[in-house]
Amino acid sequence: MTREQKTAVIDELAGRLNETNHFYLADISTLNAGDTSALRRKCHENNIQLLVVKNTLLKKAMEKADVKYDELFGVLKDSTSIIFSEVGNIPAKLIKEFRKMHDRPVLKAAYVEEGFYIGDEMLDTLASLKSKDELVADIIALLQSPVKTVISQLQSGGQTLTGVLKTLSEKEN
Repeated sequence: MTREQKTAVIDELAGRLNETNHFYLADISTLNAGDTSALRRKCHENNIQLLVVKNTLLKKAMEKADVKYDELFGVLKDSTSIIFSEVGNIPAKLIKEFRKMHDRPVLKAAYVEEGFYIGDEMLDTLASLKSKDELVADIIALLQSPVKTVISQLQSGGQTLTGVLKTLSEKEN
């Protein structure tokens, strides 16, 4: 690879890192070609991009990016794949699902919503994180709950009031 090609790869990676709020670093080194293709297919189905990168180029891209990724430099050893996603918890769920049948990918680290998650033991934590859409849905449900309760009480109160008025009107006759 020529110096110009390396510079182009570094610039492209730095641009991707600046554009995304979520990426995972994983080791898929022992997967055979068929399993790697299956993983790539799963990624594609979930709108996730999987790239195998050289650690030195990734480190230079991280150094060039707007965010300080110093905490991730320690995991840039052996084989590294970078997984880009629009939703923070989807790659973790995909990795957990894929590992039911395979021993890889192993999570090295993740950057999700400005937080660093180091090590494979963080996979469950990442999978349980709620996405932005899930959080918005939860908030809407919480906001609707009191309104529904008030409407329900007003409706039941109206029926009680109607019953009382009917009883009073019948007594006067």
